[in-house]
Amino acid sequence: MTNNSQPDTRKDLALALASVESADEMERFLVDLCTPAELRALAERWHVAQILDAGEQSYREINALTGVSTTTIGRVARFLKDEPHQGYRTVLDRMQGQ
Repeated sequence: MTNNSQPDTRKDLALALASVESADEMERFLVDLCTPAELRALAERWHVAQILDAGEQSYREINALTGVSTTTIGRVARFLKDEPHQGYRTVLDRMQGQ
């Protein structure tokens, strides 16, 4: 696999994820796709994003609550607030509207 194919494989993955029709189907796909450690890391980051979005706890409090490192918490916070992708923001806003 060359670096030139990397964007195509990432887009292919995004299309596969977007084709999922239910939370149960997504969970089954993720269990097949990810190792237990990868799935745990994804779930932890999502949980941290939700806590950060609520805005009521410090990084140290989130670390004590979740066991997630303050480095990871900081990375999630940066992507939530500063990075241009706004993936966390889009999904958090969508879920709050449901």
